Parts: sequence; structure tokens; C-alpha cells
Amino acid sequence: MRSEIDLLGAFVPGTALLFVLALVGFAPLDALLRRLGWYQLFWHEPLARFALFICLFCGSGLVASMH
Repeated sequence: MRSEIDLLGAFVPGTALLFVLALVGFAPLDALLRRLGWYQLFWHEPLARFALFICLFCGSGLVASMH
């Protein structure tokens, strides 16, 4: 994976693209899990949401590094 991406003439770190990609995937998944009541299984809901986002962010980084 390239370390920098040219975005309209500005060089953006590749991890910023992965961050946005994880955020796009996190939003609908978070809404679905909230609707299903999945977060009630955890003692600290914001921590569970943060851990889910980190898993998506790191997973997208691992998938990107394989290509």
C-alpha cells in the first residue's frame, strides 16, 4: 500500500483513507447493533463501540496490506 495518496493536489496519509473507510462501515453496523440491543451486553457501551471501530480500522489495514 502506498504511504501517501494524492487527493485533489494534497497528499493525504494512507491511514486517513483507511480511517474514513472504517467510519463508513462503522456507521450502519453501529445503527444495526444498537437497534438489536447488542450493546446492552456490555458494561460500558462507549467502550464497546470504540472497540468495534478499532477492529474495523485494523481489519481494513490488514486487508489493505495484503494487496
